[in-house]
Amino acid sequence: MVKAGTRVAVAAALAVGLCAGPVAAQELSDKSVKTFMEYAWQMVPGQFTKPDGKTVQIDKKKKDEIVVPIDLGREVIRVGRVSAHAQICELKEDQFLNYNSLMKREIDKKKWTDQQLIYINMLHLTTVMLLTGNIKLVEKDGDKEVLIEDNKKAPPTCTAEQKSKVKELITAYVAAGPKLNIQAPPSTGATGSTTPAAPPAAAAAPAPAEKKK
Repeated sequence: MVKAGTRVAVAAALAVGLCAGPVAAQELSDKSVKTFMEYAWQMVPGQFTKPDGKTVQIDKKKKDEIVVPIDLGREVIRVGRVSAHAQICELKEDQFLNYNSLMKREIDKKKWTDQQLIYINMLHLTTVMLLTGNIKLVEKDGDKEVLIEDNKKAPPTCTAEQKSKVKELITAYVAAGPKLNIQAPPSTGATGSTTPAAPPAAAAAPAPAEKKK
């Protein structure tokens, strides 16, 4: 079970740098990464319909076969943090490319199942939503819950310097990855809670996960 103190510590660790600029997920301990990966697992739905119309069934009893290794989880969180900064800085096109570059990298490896790609997608999405205030992590009667709620708090601010740094990080990350056969839309994109255009594992924000029995 994830204790409340652990939850707060993980949230605080992930939030470090929202004011100072993007921070690498390597600063998180293995314990914190695993805890956050558990939150993402709670967000994974029982079935998922991909943009091509194919429905993928996800057996929530086979967690060990679906959750990816911690090293990849750490990298997905790192990219998700940059995506969150891009959203805060209103860099929609850059956020779109950042997310899709991550997914293209993992798809091209041809080592992950559809279920694992969906989990990678959800880990990125959960990271973005946590840092931008769109999900609330709670415990009730000993059960973990991940709730999606409207953000009623004032959004974090982004200075011109931070915006420039985020754009620079994303440009370098995308350039170092595989070529993307997509073009970021001028006014919409992968905001973390909307549907990106290209990768098979792209997802809209999921329904709240059921409580763990």
